[in-house]
Amino acid sequence: MPKAKIPRSNLLWSSDLAYAVGLITTDGNLSSDGRHVSLTSADKQLLSTFKKCLGKNNKLYINPPSSLSKKTVYRVQIGDVVLYSWLERIGLMPNKSLTIAELKIPNNYFRDFLRGHLDGDGSLIYYKDSYNTKINPKYVYTRFFVYFRSASEKHILWLRGRISKILGTHGSISALKSKTQKGSSQEFTLKFSTNEAKIIVNWIYYQQNLPCLKRKYKTARPFLKSFTSQ
Repeated sequence: MPKAKIPRSNLLWSSDLAYAVGLITTDGNLSSDGRHVSLTSADKQLLSTFKKCLGKNNKLYINPPSSLSKKTVYRVQIGDVVLYSWLERIGLMPNKSLTIAELKIPNNYFRDFLRGHLDGDGSLIYYKDSYNTKINPKYVYTRFFVYFRSASEKHILWLRGRISKILGTHGSISALKSKTQKGSSQEFTLKFSTNEAKIIVNWIYYQQNLPCLKRKYKTARPFLKSFTSQ
């Protein structure tokens, strides 16, 4: 019996949808059945925000425990053939981790996508560097870093290129082998240091009450001009 033809419906881009795409790109999965899209996270708030962005109310499930982590990980699975087909057309696919490359993200919504990418598999690091206080007690420096990660070198290179084209930043890319449930794999990291990191966070957190992972937003907040100028 021939496979049913999926309606070729183009979803309308919005900041919420772009953010959800960023999450799917990093922590999401397209099943091989052509219907289901899932997202996993140890943070229930992130999954609730994801569902809200897509206008869904699916249940959260607890993922089977991993031998690499003792954290409780949750999963939400959405059955939507139109969404699934649309995600494929913008560049996502099943088993995407190693093969994902560039995605068709409009410039107007790229910073929302990037915020989702950061919340999914990135990180923000902030600390006070007191290493040189032995020389002079005043030598205390603020260190701030933004990291984006992917198992696909093509994807991380594309991400760096898009950010550079829009913001003029450069960042640096490094590769590191990491353990997974299936063995080991190489992970690529795009890193932005203090000055460029500030540019990134001010761009992606461009107004209050945007969909985001609250704990990462809390780390970025001291560097946001909209708050430091108040």
